[in-house]
Amino acid sequence: MRVSYEWLKTMVDLPDDVSDLVAELVRTGTEVEAVEAVGADLDHVVTGRILSCEPHPDSDHMHVTMVDVGMRNVDGNGDPAPLQIVCGAPNVAAGEHVVVAMVGAVLPGDVKIKKSKLRGVESWGMNCSARELGLSGDHEGIMVLPDDAPVGVPAGEYLGVSDVVLDCEITPNRPDCLSMTGFAVEVGATLGEDTHIELPAVRHEAGPAAKDSVSVAVEDPERCSRYCARVLRGVKVGPSPEWLARRVTAAGSRPINNVVDVTNYVMYLTGQPLHAFDLAKVPVVDGRHAVVVRPARDGEHIVTLDGQDRELTPDMTVISDGNGEAIALAGVMGGENSEVEESTCDVLLESACFSPGHTSRTSRDLGLMSEASIRYERKVDAAGCDEAAAIACALFEACCGAEVARGVVDVYPEPVKAATVALRPARVRELCGADIPTDFMVESLARLGCVVVPSRLGAYLDVVPPTSRPDLEREIDLVEEVLRLWGMGEVEPTIPGAANHSGGLTRRQRLDKAVGEALRAGGLCETLTYNFAESGDLERLGMAEDGRGQAVRILNPLTADQGEMRRSIVPGLLRSVAYNLDHGVDDVMLYEQGRVFFGSPDAAQPAEPRYVSAVLCGAWGPDTWDSKPLPLDFFDAKGLVEELCRQLKVERLRFKAAKPERYPWLQPGRAAEVLCGKQRIGWLGNVHPSSLARFGIERDVVAFELDQDALLDHAQDQLPYRDIPTLPGVEQDLAIVVDEDVDYETCVQRIQSAGGRLLADIRLFDVYRDPVRVGPGKKSMAFALTFRAPDRTLTAADVEKAMEKLVGKISKSLGAEVRS
Repeated sequence: MRVSYEWLKTMVDLPDDVSDLVAELVRTGTEVEAVEAVGADLDHVVTGRILSCEPHPDSDHMHVTMVDVGMRNVDGNGDPAPLQIVCGAPNVAAGEHVVVAMVGAVLPGDVKIKKSKLRGVESWGMNCSARELGLSGDHEGIMVLPDDAPVGVPAGEYLGVSDVVLDCEITPNRPDCLSMTGFAVEVGATLGEDTHIELPAVRHEAGPAAKDSVSVAVEDPERCSRYCARVLRGVKVGPSPEWLARRVTAAGSRPINNVVDVTNYVMYLTGQPLHAFDLAKVPVVDGRHAVVVRPARDGEHIVTLDGQDRELTPDMTVISDGNGEAIALAGVMGGENSEVEESTCDVLLESACFSPGHTSRTSRDLGLMSEASIRYERKVDAAGCDEAAAIACALFEACCGAEVARGVVDVYPEPVKAATVALRPARVRELCGADIPTDFMVESLARLGCVVVPSRLGAYLDVVPPTSRPDLEREIDLVEEVLRLWGMGEVEPTIPGAANHSGGLTRRQRLDKAVGEALRAGGLCETLTYNFAESGDLERLGMAEDGRGQAVRILNPLTADQGEMRRSIVPGLLRSVAYNLDHGVDDVMLYEQGRVFFGSPDAAQPAEPRYVSAVLCGAWGPDTWDSKPLPLDFFDAKGLVEELCRQLKVERLRFKAAKPERYPWLQPGRAAEVLCGKQRIGWLGNVHPSSLARFGIERDVVAFELDQDALLDHAQDQLPYRDIPTLPGVEQDLAIVVDEDVDYETCVQRIQSAGGRLLADIRLFDVYRDPVRVGPGKKSMAFALTFRAPDRTLTAADVEKAMEKLVGKISKSLGAEVRS
């Protein structure tokens, strides 16, 4: 929401220093994202005088002017030097005082002024029209200033259009603050000032009554709870007055003409979107121009004001004429077939309240967001439709020379009734922990527009919030309003009383923190991605849905690509990798702890296990003069998982080669399942290149994902004590030839089982393949075995006997041959 300081000053007393107001707004919960000096829009824009005006040598409508801008442009001696400017305006003439945009100026609409050549003649600026300056919709010619206008003065200073605009972030629960009047009420309550808002009123209504000219039918009141229609005759479409264009510009819109600008102005003023139809383009049915609010038909089309042909669905709402043709997309944008043009004489003015849900989905599905849809999505106050229409009629009367038809056609089947909320001052003080006077509560709520009446018993206050504040429904909502206006900083900090327990983290919370600490110590950076996901994320990754439940769909997603709750953290991390690579970050090491959501048709709520996932791309650091770090690979990820489990004191951790058919998103031979005992708790490996390509990544990425809940179930506070060996061990090397498909894990398991209690350690130190010496389809694996007894020193006979037994068993179980 863009808030003009100059406009706001007309409604409530403000501090001279804008920063004081910004600090107060932030204190009470309204974030100010930027403070913009509107005069900065007219930087390099000054007043000037045309010294000469000659016809362009190669054009029948352009002129070459020499314009004096005073000391704003000087020659080598420091004397004023006129600017040569090519101008195509019909009213340009020598001697005129004009507004000049010099080279380097940026005009409203991001129009950059540069040195240029127009049909072979150099031009060093532009003589501006009022529309180009954002001051009105007039573009018939350049803006001519009075003869006594000074030369070389900043245009913003001379024209008095200097302003400060606050760009405020309005939370979704505060639709009232999407209007200048609502924002003024908020500021008044924040500063403890009364508002003085003056609204224009219709001077005279004449001619046939609106109800005799227009009929309105609403087929579904849930889609449109109120529809007001006013009729304006004899409208003269033209440029807007300077004050109107200036305020529309400050609010963020471009002045177009007086009709459009009036509807935009009233929307910014009151928060109520309006739409003007050319009455002559709405067909007459049964003697009246008929308007019907109805659901769109499946496959129905409408060409909106932006010239786009849009296909509609029954979830969308349209305004149609009596013949059934759609003339507007309710709450979003008007139709091209009912647009107000320069020839328009009579106008049908719409002021309505459309369903937030339907409007939001229509805007999202069509990719069409407008200032109107933003306000309807957050809920427009139906009780204010008629007032907003009346304000607009008064402005049509003043700015467009319109005659206002008598009365209003108002379809309002269920008028909004303001609810009464009981507020207990003692309860407010108890919840806030501050001695807030009752008088302050009454005064603050009254300034917010509430009607406050003390009860007969005096124990509570009867508060009637305004209908423009849908967020004030319960006593606790009023408590929050009182507290934020009182100031959180005014509440004295206290320690909560807890006689029966001491504070601290639970064991699970400590373990959760330990996971993050271990991964950060391993060189990863923590990140946080959305819990929302695109519906095709798992398919894009190539990950099967088995074991991940059903998708949990979101009824009203914020964007089309956030339509369900995530079932894996990895897609979000891969997007982060792609983003970093696209922005020049070559080494990306990220992890995230968070919930995933597995739906089930048999459960009311989805399962929400906590997972921990990580991605590695690049190297541990940049190249240096004496070293080049190796690329991150499978074993880096494996080492991180091993160290994580070591920190959590997880025993019986093992890795098993992943089958490609079960893990198609991982590269075969570079993927493993992670197990604790017999329980599978996750996976790790190199992400398949085809999966990476679908996320826009052309580099190798290693990833892992673990079920954190399952992992922590195996965590221990301390490991069982084991004596340090005091007796020497005996080392023996064993080289066996096995089939190529026999993996390391199987060999270790069989050797460990065959070695018995005396086998203390196994270490693979060599793998050898040779079709001639070892045999085709075979490999040689060499292990270093350590034998040790806890109570005696082993003899050669003991070790020989153990080795003989071991070799016999593995030869039989693995089909292995011992290499000499």
